[in-house]
Amino acid sequence: MKSRILFSAALFLLLACGPVSKTTQQDPVDYVNTLTGTLSKFELSTGNTYPAVAVPWGAHFWTPQTGLNGDGWTYRYDANHIRGLKQTHQPSPWINDYGAWSLMPLTRPVYEEKARASWFSHKAETATPYYYSVYLADYDIIAELTPASHAAAVRIAYPQDDPAYLVVDAYAGGQVSLKDANTLVGCSVQNHGGVTENFRNWFVVTSDTPFTLCPAADGIALVQFDRSQTVNLKVASSFISEEQALLNLQELQGDFDAVKTAARADWNATLGRVEVEDDNLDHLRTFYSCLYRSVLFPRDLSEVNAAGERVHYSPHNGKVEKGHFFTDTGFWDTFRSLFPLMNLLYPEKSAQVQEGLVNDYLESGFLPEWASPGHRGCMVGNNSASVVADAYLSGIRGYDVEILWEAVTHDAHAVMDGVSSTGRLGWQYYDSLGYVPCDVGISENAARTLEYAYDDWCIWQLGKALGRPDEELAPYLKAARNYAHLYDPEYRLMNGKSLAGEFRRPFSPLKWGGDFTEGNSLHYTWSVFHDVEGLIGLMGGDEAFASQLDTVFAMAPKYDDSYYGFPIHEITEMTVMGMGNYAHGNQPIQHMLYLYDWCGQPWKAQARIREVMEKFYTPWADGYCGDEDNGQTSAWYVFSALGFYPVCPASGQYALGTPLFKKAVLHLPGGDVTIDAPDNGADACYVSSLTLNGRKWDRNYLLQKDLQKGASLRFGMSAEPSYTRGTAAEARPYSLSNE
Repeated sequence: MKSRILFSAALFLLLACGPVSKTTQQDPVDYVNTLTGTLSKFELSTGNTYPAVAVPWGAHFWTPQTGLNGDGWTYRYDANHIRGLKQTHQPSPWINDYGAWSLMPLTRPVYEEKARASWFSHKAETATPYYYSVYLADYDIIAELTPASHAAAVRIAYPQDDPAYLVVDAYAGGQVSLKDANTLVGCSVQNHGGVTENFRNWFVVTSDTPFTLCPAADGIALVQFDRSQTVNLKVASSFISEEQALLNLQELQGDFDAVKTAARADWNATLGRVEVEDDNLDHLRTFYSCLYRSVLFPRDLSEVNAAGERVHYSPHNGKVEKGHFFTDTGFWDTFRSLFPLMNLLYPEKSAQVQEGLVNDYLESGFLPEWASPGHRGCMVGNNSASVVADAYLSGIRGYDVEILWEAVTHDAHAVMDGVSSTGRLGWQYYDSLGYVPCDVGISENAARTLEYAYDDWCIWQLGKALGRPDEELAPYLKAARNYAHLYDPEYRLMNGKSLAGEFRRPFSPLKWGGDFTEGNSLHYTWSVFHDVEGLIGLMGGDEAFASQLDTVFAMAPKYDDSYYGFPIHEITEMTVMGMGNYAHGNQPIQHMLYLYDWCGQPWKAQARIREVMEKFYTPWADGYCGDEDNGQTSAWYVFSALGFYPVCPASGQYALGTPLFKKAVLHLPGGDVTIDAPDNGADACYVSSLTLNGRKWDRNYLLQKDLQKGASLRFGMSAEPSYTRGTAAEARPYSLSNE
């Protein structure tokens, strides 16, 4: 038996078992399963995630690659082969990747993706946020990786008596060349849009063991090491230049284990902003796995140059500019809870994001709506207004908010040439009619109208905080009520409306797409985040409103897919979840459960929220009920497990739900927030009482400002609903109609 085999077995046992100390077991990062959501495919998403080996908000992620390059499902849990350790910037399989390249250790001279693939097993794989290892069975190799923001350390244990090769694959159009006997340099040009023609991801690979270059294909380097042994690589990347990539190697201080220790500490510091206690281990795993996903995106593409300046390559103009730059997020998804979570838990990061938005506007003339890395044509709405307003109204400072005021007001009355999802498509109709018509060739018009109305309310809120004059703000206040134009009283639902002012007929509440975005009227009717009271009035009062909410859950999961011609994966995910026409796997309806707080029936919200947390989220490979979407679906869980949720970002309020844990502590800059629910349990989801700083609190909301300065919340929990707590009119959260 080779001595290498004995070494492999011993190392694997150490990695698989891991440290057994009680302290290590209790660290937040140890609860994270990075494989959650990876049992996904085109037809059915259980997250559409990959195991990102990264630091929080890191510029470059790494992941094992099971699919061929270009396959949006770069890692699938049900795959059997690994083709490389891939540097990825993919925010979603539907957006795909850019600037990708990969490493693959081998014991024979092959280099093509199919030929070099090796069998692997999850039983010989260790996947954490800060460290990844895998046994490549075809080559008897153990490959390990640990990250920094712009760099990574790689350790490869080759068999003692076999040749030792390494493939560096820059993919089609890329370049790799030999710099010296220990160094490769190259660049990837892979992208799917949102970049200028000079786009490059430059990279460098350095080795502690000399190698020689072997024949290979264009864009691929195949090297052979002088001797078989454990090889240590240090790699770094830059969107600026090869020289900057070499400079970024400085992030790797010390040996492999030192880099790993630093990355682990970074994760524990970030995840440790929240401490939770629970008797259910899976609850802890799910919570911290969701929190991990909530701090991956948006990624910060900025770098520190030789002069110590924070700079970034701008995908908008192809130049190197100063300051932070964040990307790989779709605001249609993430305005709802991901950015509010950042504003609460990580305000220092939010300030950097807002600085990045200033740079977006200065460099392109628009704020992004879906960025990867530049403007991408995807989804609807003008929800950058929400992201900007919520941050400022949350007290985030340290950036030029006046430029952002110019940006949000500009984007409300413009659309970007060539990228119809940036700015407001149909703004001329919306400004003149109060809605985007359904018969002028603009799809998803009702969804656009509803989101534009909320975005106008956000602009109005921001303008008030900035002291803008009333005459400047009046049009936005008026437009904030535009949602009412689409309320169809015959069906008590939102509907498309023609240029002539007639509702769409025939009308099917079950029809996905068309006038709506990845959902139907049953899902989008509730997108009046800023004026639920106004929507209740349109529907005829509290009972009628509650009845419409109940109907969504009570009806069968029927659907009309005639717009798409087949059931898109979001439809399938709704039908298999067993909760009627409630489609938690997609974002438009995720806030709906909390709307019972506005109609005097908060116990229904509590029961439904707990049901979703328990049924639709697990810490396993099939752990989500639809696309995870850049942290949004995860942030929903994080907020909801704490007991509250930002139904209306920029309102300064969180709607009350039901806490999942017996105890949680938020370590905020202004002081700790302690959330105690000692009687909590699987059979006690109802809130019977609540005290805030020792005083009785009967409202169905919490004030953000109360939490930011530190607070003590104590929930009384019961197996039976309370039909009196939180039912008074004054207990209801914010609505514009009550201004």
